[in-house]
Amino acid sequence: MTATTATIVPTICRLCIANCGVLATVEDDAGRRKVTKVTGDPENPLFKGYTCPKGRALPELHNHQGRLLTSLKKQPDGSHQAIKSEQAVVEIAERIKTIVDQYGPRSVAFYVGTPNAGQPTAAGVGNAFMRAIGSRMFFTSNTIDQPGKQISTALHGKWLGGEPDFEQADAWLLVGSNPIISKSAGIPGQNPAQKLKEAQARGMQLIVIDPRVSDSARKATFHLQCRPGEDHAILAGMLNVIIQEQLFDADFVADNVTGFEQLAEHVASFTPEYVADRAGIPAQQLQQAARVFAGAKIRHANSGTGASFSMYCNLKDYLLACLNTVCGAYTRAGERVTRPNAMLPAYTPKAQALAPFKAWGYGEKLRVRGLTDTAAGLPTAALADEILLTGEGQVKALICIGGNPMAAWPDQRKTQRAMEALELLVTFDVEMSTTARLADYVIACKQTLETPGMSQSGEAIKYFGTGIGFPNAYAQYSPRVADVPHGSDLVEEWEFFYQMANHLGLELVFVAAFGFSKYQEASFEIMPLSTEQKPTMEDLYASICAHSRIPLEEVKKYPHGHIFDSDVRVAEKDFDCEAKLDCANAFMMSQLAEVFAQDYQAMHNTPDYPFRYIPRRHNNFMNSSGRSISKLTGENNWNPIWIHSDDMTALNVGNGDSVRISTPHDYILAVVEADDSLRRGVVAIAHAFGGLVEEDHLYKELGSNTGRLALTDEDFDPISGMPRMGNIPVAISPYHG
Repeated sequence: MTATTATIVPTICRLCIANCGVLATVEDDAGRRKVTKVTGDPENPLFKGYTCPKGRALPELHNHQGRLLTSLKKQPDGSHQAIKSEQAVVEIAERIKTIVDQYGPRSVAFYVGTPNAGQPTAAGVGNAFMRAIGSRMFFTSNTIDQPGKQISTALHGKWLGGEPDFEQADAWLLVGSNPIISKSAGIPGQNPAQKLKEAQARGMQLIVIDPRVSDSARKATFHLQCRPGEDHAILAGMLNVIIQEQLFDADFVADNVTGFEQLAEHVASFTPEYVADRAGIPAQQLQQAARVFAGAKIRHANSGTGASFSMYCNLKDYLLACLNTVCGAYTRAGERVTRPNAMLPAYTPKAQALAPFKAWGYGEKLRVRGLTDTAAGLPTAALADEILLTGEGQVKALICIGGNPMAAWPDQRKTQRAMEALELLVTFDVEMSTTARLADYVIACKQTLETPGMSQSGEAIKYFGTGIGFPNAYAQYSPRVADVPHGSDLVEEWEFFYQMANHLGLELVFVAAFGFSKYQEASFEIMPLSTEQKPTMEDLYASICAHSRIPLEEVKKYPHGHIFDSDVRVAEKDFDCEAKLDCANAFMMSQLAEVFAQDYQAMHNTPDYPFRYIPRRHNNFMNSSGRSISKLTGENNWNPIWIHSDDMTALNVGNGDSVRISTPHDYILAVVEADDSLRRGVVAIAHAFGGLVEEDHLYKELGSNTGRLALTDEDFDPISGMPRMGNIPVAISPYHG
């Protein structure tokens, strides 16, 4: 490659779970490969040239001036100075050993953020390191995102035939999900807007439950623009209509369901009139949506993060599962399975239930709020308390990869106190995030295109719920297409843990799972990591894919990705299978009764805090990632508060004005932007912005942190510990400071 030539190579964007196939323009930069442009790949058979603004900004993410090129160590005066990665390995390993020796293994905790989803080796080897030191304190962003998906599956059971194909469906339901922007649950994430357009052209009817006329809701046949936080009431109401009008699949229920009569009794109180008054939607619209969904031949329902941020997220997902089940909204025996696997192991889908299993109350016991390990993982919302609460078992060290707790965790004031109280905070990052600024060590990492990539993570996301993952046997592998910058000292996260283990004389065993909790679709892949012959990331990928349905070497033959032939069909039910899906779990039914007993009119009527805050995705950012890139931020670095124009008039504020958003315990400042897609009385702000607590006044430079509006020890879920992070009552007033 010469200085005047450029090469265009296919690769994979790993900024989110979509794993878009893209084209990277690579130029020579004094002997190193530098990515200068990223576009969609028209030759990719699944994405067909699609990519989003974040993917097209990959060159800026790799090359911007704020990127960390060397690891940093915090100095006594609070500043950070460069440290060689080899020295950081030794120092951090020794400090962890000292902490474990003094306080025990539980004193070391590990946190994995959402951006790590595209780097399976980092969390996998990190988890191996934690097991090697004897700590079970392994946390992820899942329990402050959508824990209800796994918890409800454990309580309800799982249909082993899978869900139907969106591209064949007659009706589809989205609850608090906007997949056109999020590329997640519901509409296939491979150009979701186009997929929806094609589906509706053949007559599919879309039902959306959302307090905002989102990009997806704008296309809906029925949009139930409800009050926020009433999704569970609406789902109970739909179930009631379907049961009362006998629109359910009686044969499927008889053969595969237990608790149907009890479910019918519990939802009977959720009449169309009751739900209409409570949720603020027309009763007739609720009935029409229920009839269209139940009457469709092929249909399914999915939910998203927005609905999970309100209270009762497990109940919402449980009722959603019940809705799918009573309508028999699954793939049946003899039908082609929607997700046949490619880089995951082959499996036999069956037209039968996996019985419910324990959803919580096992494994590591936390010291606050009676919380334990769950089917969705350890409750991350309690980790700050585990750091701050003195006594036996107190967390003294925290390792973060792919995460930014100061931007993403609820209860930001408590989070900052916790970060500052740690004896050791280590974060792996590509720039000085808000959390990195508080860290004792910031380990500078390679960017995605400087490492090999594979689409296996985009497949494996199916284990986290329905409506996500590839809807066929698609696979892609990409070698490293860029080199690290000149003079840099960058690490691959997994490698750092491997080197720390070697320094401490610990043996690591890398384990890849194909499922979650007690549900495993295939056996674990287990790879002891040799201390004498260091593996590569490519070796670890080969181990993960050792028993994939399509061999890794075959996938590599198709650099633009490939949809492999698949005629995997759902097998008949085992003759001795007695497992059934449970539609009347006692705890869920008690929560539903609790919901019905609420004085919902008093809940809605809060004159001192008359607005309801809800979260919102931004197409240009993946949580806090991308905020430092001007191509994505444009002229404004802040995340505005979106308000309906009529509410702005009542508040006497205009576009660009500043406001104070207050709760009974705290406040944030933000810049106003009109958005008439919102239901009146509802305001929205994108999460994962803002600086440190003491930097409130920099909201126009850093944005506003919505974590300040949530408290982790009030209004929290008793299973996952996830607090109310949406549908939060707030007061809004002009700010002239």
